[in-house]
Amino acid sequence: MLSFITWTADPVAFTIPFIDKEVRWYGIAFAVGFSLGWWIVQKMWKYEKLNEMWLEKLFFYVIVSATVGARLGHCLFYNPGYYLSHPIDILKIWEGGLASHGGTIGILLAIWIFSRKYHVNMLWVLDRVVVPVGFVAALIRLGNLMNHEIYGHPTTLPWAFRFIENISYIHRGEAPVFGPPSHPTQLYEAFFYVLTSCICLWMYWKRKDYKYEGLIFGVFLIGIFLSRFFVEFFKNVQETFEENMILDMGQLLSIPFIIAGIWFTYKGLKEKRTQLSQSAA
Repeated sequence: MLSFITWTADPVAFTIPFIDKEVRWYGIAFAVGFSLGWWIVQKMWKYEKLNEMWLEKLFFYVIVSATVGARLGHCLFYNPGYYLSHPIDILKIWEGGLASHGGTIGILLAIWIFSRKYHVNMLWVLDRVVVPVGFVAALIRLGNLMNHEIYGHPTTLPWAFRFIENISYIHRGEAPVFGPPSHPTQLYEAFFYVLTSCICLWMYWKRKDYKYEGLIFGVFLIGIFLSRFFVEFFKNVQETFEENMILDMGQLLSIPFIIAGIWFTYKGLKEKRTQLSQSAA
C-alpha cells in the first residue's frame, strides 16, 4: 500500500474583516523572510560597527529590486510572448509569478547602484547581504507549498505529497481534485536554502570569512543555484515550451550563477591563503 501525504492547506491565511481582503500565506512568508533578513544583517552591521545609514538605504534598495526583478524575471524568462503583448499584466503581482533568478539579478543591480552611490566595494556588500538570503528563499518556497504550486513529478516515495490541482475550489465551492503523489520539491529547495544560509552564517561569525573578498558570496551562489539545478530534475516544468528541453529554464539560468560562484569561491580562498601565509611569516 502506497504511503503519501494528502496536502489540503488553504493558501489564504485569513480574511481581513469589513474589507473582505484575503491575506495569503505566500505574502506572510515573503514579509517574514525579509524581516528575518533585515534582523540578521542588522546584527552583522552592529557587530562590525558599520554605518547604519547605509543599512537603511541598502535594505530599501534590496526590497524594491528583489520584488521588481523577481516579477520581471518570471514574465520575461518564462512567458515573454504573453507579457510583452499584455504589459499591464506585469503589474499584477498579486496573481502570482516570481522568479528567483530575476530576484537575484535585481538584487545584484541594486547593490551595484548602492556601491556606486556610497563608494563601497560591491563584493564587500554582497559578502554580508547574501548571508540570510537562503532563509528568505526557503520561506518563499514554503509559501509555494501553501499555494499547491511548483511541485515535482509523481513518485512512490513515502514523503510524497498529493497536491490540489484546482486549488481555487476552496472559494468556489467545488470538490478538490488531487494530483498523483508527487515530489514536494518546495521542501527540497527550502532545505538546501536553509543549509546554505547556515553555512554562510558559520563562515561569517565563526570563521570571519567576510575578510576575504567574495568568499561568502561565492559559497552562497554555489549553494543556492547548484541545489536549484539538481532539484529541477524532480520538478514539473513551469511552461509548456520547456517540455522538450534537455535542461529547463531554471537550470539554464542557474548555470552562470554556479560558474560565478566557483570563481568567487576560488578567488576568496586564494586571498585567504595569501593572508594567512603572510600572517604566519
